Amino acid sequence: MTLQHADSLTWVHVGDLHITDADQPNYRDFLGLVEQINGTLAPHINFCVLPGDNADDGTPEQYALVRQGLDQLRTPVHVIPGDHDRKPGDLAAFYDGLGIAALPLSMVYGNYRCLFLDVVSQGSGGPDFRLVSSQLAWLEQELKVARESQQSSVVFMHAYPADLKEGREALRLLLDQYHVLFVDMGHTHYNELANDGTTIFATTRSTGQIEEGPVGFSIASLNRGAVSWRFKPLNSGWPFVMITSPADHRLITDVRRADHIAQGPTRITARAWGNWRVATCRYRIDNGPWKAMQRTMNPIEWEFVCEAPSQTFSLSVVAMDELCHTDIDTIVVATPGYQPPSRTSDGSDTHAIAAWPERHLLGTRLGPNRNGRQW
Repeated sequence: MTLQHADSLTWVHVGDLHITDADQPNYRDFLGLVEQINGTLAPHINFCVLPGDNADDGTPEQYALVRQGLDQLRTPVHVIPGDHDRKPGDLAAFYDGLGIAALPLSMVYGNYRCLFLDVVSQGSGGPDFRLVSSQLAWLEQELKVARESQQSSVVFMHAYPADLKEGREALRLLLDQYHVLFVDMGHTHYNELANDGTTIFATTRSTGQIEEGPVGFSIASLNRGAVSWRFKPLNSGWPFVMITSPADHRLITDVRRADHIAQGPTRITARAWGNWRVATCRYRIDNGPWKAMQRTMNPIEWEFVCEAPSQTFSLSVVAMDELCHTDIDTIVVATPGYQPPSRTSDGSDTHAIAAWPERHLLGTRLGPNRNGRQW
């Protein structure tokens, strides 16, 4: 088992399933994703999350199929509802079929408080997303407790906060006031990262109703304040490596944090998962020589302390397994004097990061969002 430290949180996000029948490709893909998570990731993550639209029509038969997949999953899982889950007019089949705890839900993992919200049950159906006063009061209390406990807060909900028909401004103020680190969502059907200067917003492409790119899952990691996110297609090989610190300059929300701005001796950390044991990890700054990293007590984590350049630089980490299969991750690291772009914390995709093909961020926005077509 992985030795999780309190300042680290890692989860796998399996995008909107839209399950209908067992003979459909998206159900086979779902089972394939479960198999990959079990075989390689399960011992080394905190949990898996399903972000809503789990059953396309919200029927008991569809939830029975979702449940069959989840019963095979060998890691904790958190499931939240989407607008498709509410198609019957309520969430009774959602709760009965999946047997999950009632929402909203608060879970603490180390120094992180994870808050799972229901934005669909108070609406009238479809994308009528709402947070009413009772849930907003609950959320504010949880955020207060997190601040008093010196915990970072992470919010899980089906859609962007700006898509709410009720509670939008109240939620925006809470995210801003309590410096919520990360909001993880479904609904868009495409991969997207947005940075409003306070919070990182992430969506992962759907498993069903695919508009762009291959099916897969995303891995998000929060490491001492640094945010990292990367998408892995189902049909891609292993190993899979992700730099977890320092942060890429596109994901900086606080230039005062050591894991956001590299200065002087800088600790580089990366996580590498594989079907076969990862034998080596090496790092490179700009086009310099590759240098060895050291494995930590956590068997999937590698680190090295190096002197950061004085100017913004490219950082690459390559992992190699025992069969000589490799994977590489590259970020751009900011240094003192970096001025992030001016942003407005409005809980929307206004400040979405541009296309980042290496992370499977295509920027085409094909899907049910205000910048795409509506279902």
